[in-house]
Amino acid sequence: MSKLVQKLFGTGKKDGKGPSPQEAIQRLREIEEMLAKKSEFLEKKINEQNAVAKKNARTNKRVALNALKKKHRFDKQLTQIDGTLSTIEFQREGLENASTNTEVFKAMDYAAQALKGAHQGLDIDKVQDVMDDIQDQHELSQEISNAISTPAGFDMDLDEDELNAELEELEQEELDEQLLNVGGTVDVDELPAIPSSDIPVPSKAKAEDDDLRELEAWAS
Repeated sequence: MSKLVQKLFGTGKKDGKGPSPQEAIQRLREIEEMLAKKSEFLEKKINEQNAVAKKNARTNKRVALNALKKKHRFDKQLTQIDGTLSTIEFQREGLENASTNTEVFKAMDYAAQALKGAHQGLDIDKVQDVMDDIQDQHELSQEISNAISTPAGFDMDLDEDELNAELEELEQEELDEQLLNVGGTVDVDELPAIPSSDIPVPSKAKAEDDDLRELEAWAS
């Protein structure tokens, strides 16, 4: 076993327990990083050997062929690394999903236990009794509010028939007033102005006053 593999994966735990998902994910990420760097290195080498082959294709075929051989070896290694990276990426994503599902399950179980503890001292019959008491007290409070808001004796001594008879009398009075005012009301502003000087007495009335004064003088 190489030192690199030992460093990345270790030789196994002495207690026989496997690594945690987080430990495995971390190591897979380290391998991905290492393989990505190697992939970049191989791509650079492939480009270099391809350039050498082109440069010596006509002048030095031996060098050109040797460069092509190296290029193909590098291509093969690069293909293997790409396949390995795909496998590692798939495995890492599976571990991450499994780890997430585990944490979600733990959180849900924790919440379920807390909910169970919260309901531990509750009984459905007792809860229903409390709700019934609350409803009864609400209705009682509403009745008390209605009683308080209604003045004592309000409308208690009034007879409905008497009220209707009084209303009919008022309606008849209103009708009579309308009949009397059929001709319309006289606007005060339209009446002629009252003269400020004394109104002249007719001549006949003046003569009768003179006769009356003469008769009083004779009788005295």
